[in-house]
Amino acid sequence: MGGIIFLLNILPLSAQEHAIKIRESELFNFDWKFNKDNPENAQSVDYDDSNWRKLDLPHDFQLEQNWDKKASRDRGFKAMGIGWYRKSFKANPAWKGRKVLLDFEGIMLVGDVWFNGVKVGKTDYGYLGFEVDISKYINYEGKNVVAVRADTGKPFNSRWYTGGGLYRDVHLLVKDIISVARHGVFISTSNITEHTADIHVQVEIEGMMSKKDEVDIEVKIWNPDGQMVAITQGRISKVRKKTEEISLPIIHINNPQLWSCETPHLYSAEVTLFKDGKPIDLVKENFGIRHIEFSPEFGFKLNGKKIILKGTANHQDLGALGVATYERAIEKRFELLKSYGFNHIRTSHNPYSETFLHMADKHGFLIVDELFDKLTQRFAGGRIPWMELWPIAIPEWIKRDRNHPSVIMWSLGNEYQMDDTWCGFEGDWGVTSYKILDIMIKRYDPTRKTTVAMFPARKNGIRSREKEFNHIIEPPELSVVTDIASYNYTYPAFSEYAKQYPHLIFYQSEAATRQMGKCYYGMNLDKVVGLAYWGAIEYLGESEGWPWKGWHYSFFDHSLEPYPQAYFIKSMFSEEPIVHIAVVDSDSIGVEWNDVIVGTTPMSSHWNRPPKSIHSIFTYTNAEEVELLINGKSLGVQKNDMNPLRRNAIFWRNVPYRQGKIVAIARRDGKEIARHELETTGKAVRLKMEIDNKHWKADGLDLQHIKVYATDAKGCIVRTATDEVTFDISGPADIIAVDNGDIASHEPYSGNKRTLHRGSAIAVLRAAKVGGKVRIKATSPSLKSVEQVLTLNMK
Repeated sequence: MGGIIFLLNILPLSAQEHAIKIRESELFNFDWKFNKDNPENAQSVDYDDSNWRKLDLPHDFQLEQNWDKKASRDRGFKAMGIGWYRKSFKANPAWKGRKVLLDFEGIMLVGDVWFNGVKVGKTDYGYLGFEVDISKYINYEGKNVVAVRADTGKPFNSRWYTGGGLYRDVHLLVKDIISVARHGVFISTSNITEHTADIHVQVEIEGMMSKKDEVDIEVKIWNPDGQMVAITQGRISKVRKKTEEISLPIIHINNPQLWSCETPHLYSAEVTLFKDGKPIDLVKENFGIRHIEFSPEFGFKLNGKKIILKGTANHQDLGALGVATYERAIEKRFELLKSYGFNHIRTSHNPYSETFLHMADKHGFLIVDELFDKLTQRFAGGRIPWMELWPIAIPEWIKRDRNHPSVIMWSLGNEYQMDDTWCGFEGDWGVTSYKILDIMIKRYDPTRKTTVAMFPARKNGIRSREKEFNHIIEPPELSVVTDIASYNYTYPAFSEYAKQYPHLIFYQSEAATRQMGKCYYGMNLDKVVGLAYWGAIEYLGESEGWPWKGWHYSFFDHSLEPYPQAYFIKSMFSEEPIVHIAVVDSDSIGVEWNDVIVGTTPMSSHWNRPPKSIHSIFTYTNAEEVELLINGKSLGVQKNDMNPLRRNAIFWRNVPYRQGKIVAIARRDGKEIARHELETTGKAVRLKMEIDNKHWKADGLDLQHIKVYATDAKGCIVRTATDEVTFDISGPADIIAVDNGDIASHEPYSGNKRTLHRGSAIAVLRAAKVGGKVRIKATSPSLKSVEQVLTLNMK
C-alpha cells in the first residue's frame, strides 16, 4: 500500500462551488428497441431491427403478456420467455483514451450483453448490477450498437413473479483510466454524540498499474443544508494491485444532524482524485450519521433510542407496473406505509433497486437487506451453480448498499433449513455456508450485523406436523450462530429459546397477516428487534391458485387501496388516535403456509347492505373504548380488551343494517379522540379524480397516479360500483398502466380501460422529456365524466 498524507480543514464553501465535470454519467434508458422473441443473430451490428418496437426503460416484458391459466401460479400466471433489446448511438470523440462503461443495474432474470457484435458481459443473478467495459470496441466513425438478451428462465427458477427484461436503469459512464472503482467509496460513522461524530472514508482506486503513478485524494463533506463542513486530503503511490483500498484518517465534525426515522438527514461526500495537480475523477455519495446497536436486553436502538421494527416483507413488484423500477412508484409506497405507522421493510428475498434504498434513506425507513432465497441453484435462479454465484454477488451487493443509513442489517438468505442438503454443504443446516458468507460480508462491511430468515422453527428441521415439535423446543442450529436470530412465523418459541440461549437477539422476519396483532403483542416488545408482516401489500406470484394472480392476504390491495385491516395495523403502529369500522363480508379464507394458517377475513368499509341483513363488525382502535351508533341510536359501549389476542379489535355481533349512518366514537378518559362513520350512499352518478404528484417532472421517467372513484350525487364514494372506465390523455405523457386493485381480475394492466373495483380504478401516467399541459379524462357510459389539466414541469 502506498503512503497516505492527510490535511483536515473547515472551509466555508457553498455546494455550488465544487462542481467539477470530470466523470460523465448518462442515463441510458431512452430510445431502445425491443423484440419479444428470440431472433437469430440479433446481437449483430448489421441486424435489421427497423420493425422492432420502440420503447424507453425501465421495461418488464413479462407483464405485457396475456394471463395464462396453464402458466406457473408462482410466477403470476405469466409464461416464461426471452426478450431482446437494441440501442444505437454515436460515440463522442472526446472519449478516446478514457474508460467507457455500460452500467446495468439489473437484467431479469438472467441476461447477456453484446457491444458491436462482441459479447462483453452477462448476469446470472438479475437482482444485482454489473458493468461492462466497451472502450476498445467503440466505433468513433459510425454507429455503435448495444444488444441485450433477457431470459426469464424456467418456471421453477423462482418461487415468485420476477418479471423479465431491462427492468432497472442503465447508465453510460465515461471516466479516467485511473479512477474510483465501481462502488468504491465506503463511508461509516462512529463515536456519535449530540455534539460530535467521526466519519470514516475508504476509497478504492483502480487503474494505477505503473509504480510511478501518484494520485492525490480529496474528500469534502457536505451537511444536509448544503454547507461544506470538512475536508481531508491524502496521497497514494507505488500500487502493485489492480485496485487499492485506502482508508483516510478519521474526520471529526461538530453538531451532527443525525439520520433517524423522524429526521432522515443526509450528508454527502465528494471524492476527487488528482494527478499532477489536475482532477481526473469525482464521485459523490450520500450517507447518514446514525448509530445502531443490538442487544438481547433491548433488541434494537437507533441513536440510543429503543425502536421496534414495524414492517413488511414483500416481493419487489410495483403493482400494475410489474418489476419496472420507477422512483415515483417506489416513493408512493414509502409514503403510504409511513402514513400507517410502518418504519421497516425486509427485502424479500433479493436485493431491491438502488432507487429503493435512496427512497428508504429519504423517508427514514429501516431496511433489512436480503441477498438470496434458499441457497441453491434452483432458488437463486441463475444459470450457474450457487457455489459459483455467491462470490460474485456478495461484493456487488455489499459495496453497492453499504453507504445507505437505512440499511441496518444484512440478511444472507431465507429458510435454508428446509433441507439439510442445501447450501452447498450437507448435514449442518446451513451453518457452514452462513459462516463463509458472513466472513466475506464483514470483509466489505464490518459495521452491520448479519442474519438469516429461518424456517422450520426447530432444530433438525422438525416441522409442526411432526410429533416432536411440541416436545423438543430447541432453536434451529443456524439461529444460535447468526448475529441476529431471525425467525419466520415462530414468535411463540422466543421465550423458550431465550432460556436456552440468553445471547439470542430476536427478530420476527415474517409474521402472518391473519394473526394481526397477536404476533406483535405476543412478543416481549421490550426485548425484541421487531417484525415484518409477510405480504402486507398484495404482489404478483405465489398465488393460491387461479383466478388469483398473486398473494392476496394483505393490508393493502394491488393498487395500494387499504383494506379495513390496514387501520388495525395503524392502531398498533401509530400513536395517532384512530377508530375504523370494518364490516365482515364473508367467512375467513386461508391456506397453510410455513406451518401456519395464513389468510384474511373479507371485509369492507361501506354501509350499502341488503335490507334487514345482520352483520358482524369490527371497530379497530387504539382508544380505551368505542361506542357504536346507527342513525343516532347507540348499540352500546365496549372496552378495548388489552389481551394480545384481542387488543385493538372490538367485535360487534348481530348488528342490524339500517339505511342511513353508522358511527363509531372512540374515547380515552371519557373524551372523544377519534370518530369514523359510514353512510348509505345513493346511486353512482359521476366520477371523481385525484392526483398524487404535485411536482410532476418532465424527465421522461416521473409518474402520475390518477385515481378515479365513483360517487353519488352528494360526492360520497360508492364502494359497490363496478362500471368500466376509459382514460383518455393528450399532451406530453403516456398511460403506461391501469389497475383497480382486484388481483383476481383477468383484465390486462396495459391499455386505457379498467373496471371499477371497490368503487375505484387508477391510471399511471409516464412523463415525457418536454414540459407542457397534460389533459386526462375519465369516462364511463353510465357516469358523468371527469377531467383535469395537469402541468408537467421541466426538471
